[in-house]
Amino acid sequence: MTQLANHPEKNVIRLQLQQNAVLQDLRAEDRAELEKHLVVFDGRKGDFLLMQGVREMEQYFILDGILKRVVANKEGKEMILRFAGEREMETSYAAWRLGTPTPYGIVCVTKARVARLPLPEWVDFLEQRPKVKAAFEFSVMRGMSEIMAHTITLHLLDAPGRMQRFLRKHPELVEHIPQKELASHLNLSAETLSRLIHRAKV
Repeated sequence: MTQLANHPEKNVIRLQLQQNAVLQDLRAEDRAELEKHLVVFDGRKGDFLLMQGVREMEQYFILDGILKRVVANKEGKEMILRFAGEREMETSYAAWRLGTPTPYGIVCVTKARVARLPLPEWVDFLEQRPKVKAAFEFSVMRGMSEIMAHTITLHLLDAPGRMQRFLRKHPELVEHIPQKELASHLNLSAETLSRLIHRAKV
C-alpha cells in the first residue's frame, strides 16, 4: 500500500476520486484533507480487503476493478450479497455504528485498485461535513436496500427473471464479472447462466 501523496499515479487517482459517487461534490480543501488519510491498494483476484467477523474496519473507494460483498457460514458456503465497481465504494459503516463485528467480507473479484482509510478517520471526516455525510449515508442505505431486493429476488423470480433483473440493474458489470461469480450471486449453475447470457445477446 502507498500513501496517495506518494503514489506515482497520484494525479490520475485524484481524478478517479473526483468521479466517485460519494466524493464528487467535495470542495478542494475537503478533498486535500481527505487525501492525507488515503492509501492506495492494488489487489489481486481473490484478495480479501475485509474479513467477516472482525472489528477493525475501513472505508474503500473503488478506482478500478470489481469487489464483492460475501457472507459465509461455518462450513465455508458463501453467498455473494452484491458487486461494486469503479466510482462506487464499499464499507462496513453500519456494523461500526452498531458496535458489532463485520457481518460480511469484502473481496476482489478481479484485479482491483482501491483508495482506503480506517473507518474511524472517515467518520471523523464526515462529522465535520454534514452534506457529505448525508450523501454517504444515503449511499449506504441504497446499498442495503439493493441487497434486500436481491435476496427477495432469489426466492421470488425464476432463473430468467433473476438474470434479466441483473442485466437491467447492472449492465455495466455483466461483461466484467467472471461467470462463475455471477452464477453464484444469482444462485444459478454455470451452464444455466451461460445459456441465459447467450439468449440475451441473440
